[in-house]
Amino acid sequence: QVRLEESGGGSVQPGGSLRLSCAASGIALQLPAMGWFHRAPGKKRGAVALIDSRGDTIYADGVKGRFTITHDNARNTIHLQMNNLGPADTAMYYCAAIGLNWRGGPPKEGDFEYWGQGTQVTVPS
Repeated sequence: QVRLEESGGGSVQPGGSLRLSCAASGIALQLPAMGWFHRAPGKKRGAVALIDSRGDTIYADGVKGRFTITHDNARNTIHLQMNNLGPADTAMYYCAAIGLNWRGGPPKEGDFEYWGQGTQVTVPS
């Protein structure tokens, strides 16, 4: 059973930075892709940043230039460096991973088979 464990959330003043990490356990093979999603109060969950095993990345428009996703394939671990945070970034952030049966192509939310419990990021206004 694949498990994803997030860490690094918290509260930070506007303009500050946080680094989220996510480690997958329960699988010996490299996961095809992993990523971060967020859900703000009253809003739908949406993708923040995704990375595949080759290191190709996709970012939501609202975080380009501020967030950076990186991976350590050998350990099925990803990180999300979040800089210049603002109140609009306040949300629960979830780590997710695509399973080994993925057929490729641009990853969609429905392709993500495994999900973490989430870590809260709060940026007060």
